[in-house]
Amino acid sequence: MEYRQLGNSGLMVPAFSLGTGTFGGNNEFFKKWGDIDVKEASELVDICLEHGMNFFDTADLYSTGAAEEILGKAVGNRRNDVLISTKTTFPMGEGPNECGSSRYHIIRAAEDSLRRLGTDHIDIYFMHGFDALTPVEETLAALDNLITSGKVRYIGASNFSGWHLMKSLAISEKRGLARYVVYQGYYSLVGRDYEWELMPLGLDQGVGLMVWSPLGWGRLTGKITRNSPPKEGRIAQGGAAGGPSVEDEYLFRVVDALQDVATEVGKSIPQVALNWLLQRPTVCNVVVGARNADQLKQNLGALGWKLDEAHIAKLDAASHREPTYPYWHQKGFDQRNPKPTQW
Repeated sequence: MEYRQLGNSGLMVPAFSLGTGTFGGNNEFFKKWGDIDVKEASELVDICLEHGMNFFDTADLYSTGAAEEILGKAVGNRRNDVLISTKTTFPMGEGPNECGSSRYHIIRAAEDSLRRLGTDHIDIYFMHGFDALTPVEETLAALDNLITSGKVRYIGASNFSGWHLMKSLAISEKRGLARYVVYQGYYSLVGRDYEWELMPLGLDQGVGLMVWSPLGWGRLTGKITRNSPPKEGRIAQGGAAGGPSVEDEYLFRVVDALQDVATEVGKSIPQVALNWLLQRPTVCNVVVGARNADQLKQNLGALGWKLDEAHIAKLDAASHREPTYPYWHQKGFDQRNPKPTQW
């Protein structure tokens, strides 16, 4: 297992972490992801630890807290051997204060997560989304309090726009508050929007990236090809709902390139897609999901080797998108502007 620095912090994390969106499956949305119980989760945790993958990512939203509970039981007395990240912001009930990033909600949500996980601290605590109704100062002060109390070690942001993240970083610096050291965002060979604003920001400000849905919301598993519609997995079960849209022809163009490279290097399509991500700027961790032990072991096959420059160039070309404004305009002044990876 390769270990990387988590942004500009001193924490070292494995290149892969296990996402727990497949744990629980107690509602219609998450059941399409998976319905792993404690016994199955314990098997996955065992496999992860055998491979040095001691980092587990969850959220209070996942199956309305059930994923946290299952993860806590699966880890058991091995808590000191693992890193756990969880998140809050999205609704956990019907009340007006059961969502958002207010001091009230954050403190309560953190205590609830600690109880469900069966632990006394959270290694990385993410704001799962940006709350425009709560002053950023209030959010960061609450998170800073959690750190000084020892209940949280590091904080991160997820699904923020570039200006949301930069404003937060500036206020942390101005007020002497704990700083977001990691961003958790969507990034894949069929979803490269992260590269336009957030990647340059991360490079400039020392914010690392934890990638969620690295296989394009289940589209880069190798089960969907130009001549083979999805027959199993999340997409086949209607799981594309709530995720990023991808035009068929664009997807097939990327999958065709992935298949060519996979054949040349003797790896599977998802292993190549994951390996490509591991070589992108700012990426410090890739959150991989698994519905069973076989899928997890397959994902681990993306580690321990590297695509060469020719293969990376082929995948970059196949997944290229023309820049939106203002990036197409900045492209004309690239001698004074750092080059985004898609130019």
